[in-house]
Amino acid sequence: MEFKAITSDDMYKIEENAETNFGVRRMYMMENAGHGLADFIKSKLDEMNTKIIDKRIVAVCGGGNNGGDAMVCMRHLSYNPEAKYTVLLLIDPRDLRTEEARENWTILKRLNSVELLWSNKIDQIKSKILDSDILIDGILGTGVSGTIREPHSSAIEYINRSGAYIFSVDIPSGLDPNSGLVHDKCVKANATVTFHRIKKGLLNNEKYSGDIHLEHIGIPREAERGIIVNES
Repeated sequence: MEFKAITSDDMYKIEENAETNFGVRRMYMMENAGHGLADFIKSKLDEMNTKIIDKRIVAVCGGGNNGGDAMVCMRHLSYNPEAKYTVLLLIDPRDLRTEEARENWTILKRLNSVELLWSNKIDQIKSKILDSDILIDGILGTGVSGTIREPHSSAIEYINRSGAYIFSVDIPSGLDPNSGLVHDKCVKANATVTFHRIKKGLLNNEKYSGDIHLEHIGIPREAERGIIVNES
C-alpha cells in the first residue's frame, strides 16, 4: 500500500490521538523510532559492504524528540562493541524539552559504551563532528522556521563539511517539513529515516533528504481517523 504524505501538524495530531485515545505512549514511539533507525543504519552499511568495526559514530542532538530518537538509536547500535559511539548534545541536558528525551539521556549516562558530551559552544565539539565516519542528525525537528541559532547553525555546517555518511532523523535539520524549502541552512543527508508517514517536504527536496526510508513506530491506523481523509 502506498501511504499518503502528511504535514507536520497532521503528524502531531496523530501522535496526540495515539497517546490520548489508544494508550500508545510517546516513549514507546521514541523507542520504536530509535530502534528502527539503528536497524536501518546497520542494513545500509551491509548494503554498502561497509563494516562497523572501528567506525566513529556520532549523533548530534538538539533539545527535542529527534534528539531523543537519536539517543535511543545509539543505545541500540552500541551493543556492537567494535565501533566508537559519541552523543553530542547542543544544549544543557536540563533544558531538554520532553520527558522522553530527558529519560533517554539519563539512560545513556549509565552506559560505558557511549561517550556523552554536551556544550552550547561549537568549538568544544566540532572536532568530534569533523572526525566522524557516520553522523546521525537529530538537531532540529519539524518546527524549524527562520534563522537557525547557534550552536545549531554551526553544527549543521560542520556536519555538511565532515565527509561522514549522514543519516537524518525524521527530517534533515533545517528543512521545512511541509514545503521542502530551506529558509536558512540545512543538513545534506545521505539518507533520512522518517516515521509513521512520509512528511511532504521530504518529497520536494531530495537534494537534502537523500534516500528516504519510512519506519513504522507502532501508531495504529485507527489513530488517523478524522485526520487523514484519503489515501493517495
